[in-house]
Amino acid sequence: MACAIVEEPARNDPPASPAAGSSYLIGAAPTGAWAGKAGQLATMSESGWRYLLPVDGLSVLIRTNRLRAEYFAGSWEIGVTRASAVEIGGEQVLSSQAGAIASPSGGTTVDAEARAAIDQILAALRGHGLIAS
Repeated sequence: MACAIVEEPARNDPPASPAAGSSYLIGAAPTGAWAGKAGQLATMSESGWRYLLPVDGLSVLIRTNRLRAEYFAGSWEIGVTRASAVEIGGEQVLSSQAGAIASPSGGTTVDAEARAAIDQILAALRGHGLIAS
């Protein structure tokens, strides 16, 4: 998927000396040449600023932090990725969050090391949001 590249996260003030072809996300309270252009995409051309009104689904890559920003429901979301599944090499490795899994307890034989290891695995899966708490 191709997307535009912006120089940095949203800002309110136009840069002092932008290069022709450089693009920026305009913040919520723009000033100067950007006044009245909140949330738009600004690109410097040889003859001045050009503006693009974003539409839902427009994506850009932020050069400074290498995060993707997507325009959604009237604002830019930075670093949020939505998917129903993730595949690597044709194999699904992530999907929707699974239900909660109870920690081990009870039983006739208590193996403290095994329970501690299982608890660590469950904590890691919960911490990554792969299973519910």
